[in-house]
Amino acid sequence: MNIKKTLLSLIAVLLSTILLAQNQPMIKINKDLELIHLQDSIFIHVSYHSLEAFGRFPSNGMFIIKKGEAVMIDTPMDLEKTKILVHFLQDSLNIKVKKLIVGHYHEDCMGGLEYLQSIGVESLAHVKTIEKCQIFNLPIPGFSFQKSIQFDFHGEEILCKYFGGGHTIDNITVYLPETKILYGGCLIKEMAAQNLGFTGDAVMKDWAFTVQKVMAAYPDIQYVVPGHGAYGGKNLLKHTIGLVQQEISKKQ
Repeated sequence: MNIKKTLLSLIAVLLSTILLAQNQPMIKINKDLELIHLQDSIFIHVSYHSLEAFGRFPSNGMFIIKKGEAVMIDTPMDLEKTKILVHFLQDSLNIKVKKLIVGHYHEDCMGGLEYLQSIGVESLAHVKTIEKCQIFNLPIPGFSFQKSIQFDFHGEEILCKYFGGGHTIDNITVYLPETKILYGGCLIKEMAAQNLGFTGDAVMKDWAFTVQKVMAAYPDIQYVVPGHGAYGGKNLLKHTIGLVQQEISKKQ
């Protein structure tokens, strides 16, 4: 037995346990990557990117961590940041990413998919996301679903559901019934947002109605995580509907 490797593994497990138990608010990995401890073993991963049209901005994803394994929701926009994030979990916390849930076909959801597939991580997406990936010659998630899919991850129920178009034709939500956490992705805007951001692929006529269906399906939401910016409560859903109505009224 390699004593050094065994000791390092024990230290990693201990560090992971301490971070989860202490409700650590934020773990900074580097200038472009951080983890925000939301609740229990649920973390938001935040990655920072720069684009000419928007400057430097954050993109969100999530980790559900149980028994040394993780389900990842969305990736950073590129392979390198995804690789650093996954290696941090594995090397520093002894946590292995087992599955990726893709929120929609844009790169801020699946920019790291190709890397994850190369290390054997399963990937799941809506059928409309698969169709878009085929059209644009993007890496294709391994498994798909039609309306919804629910599965148990070491005792944590995870519900992926398609409510309709909004930010894109294929955007889904991920809901954790036990902790009442909704990952809304880019379908939902943060409270600080004054507009809808990029709407080049939006289904504007359906967006507000889609969010209304989410509100009706999950009336007990405690936390809502948007695709970009600060997480909050169910008021993010109403705020998003208001922004959609504002955008539509500008075009009338």
